[in-house]
Amino acid sequence: MSRMVLCRKYKQELPGLERPPYPGPKGDAIFKDVSKKAWDEWQAHQTMLINERRLNMMDAEDRKFLQQEMDKFLAGEEYAQADGYVPPSA
Repeated sequence: MSRMVLCRKYKQELPGLERPPYPGPKGDAIFKDVSKKAWDEWQAHQTMLINERRLNMMDAEDRKFLQQEMDKFLAGEEYAQADGYVPPSA
């Protein structure tokens, strides 16, 4: 059975991650209160931001931007979208 967490994005109890995604306190905080669903969605959104905005992960400013957007995304706040992206209709 998977570990359950109270997800800070979805405000409900959902399956958690198997291990912290980062080393240190930031990874521990994500492990403690972010669901696997929210993390998987962030990973997809992060890839889209990197590609569409042509972010360079060697650039400290681009890494800082992505970190700030991750914090917003996982907190359920307004976050940056990929330019011109239109989500598929259900």
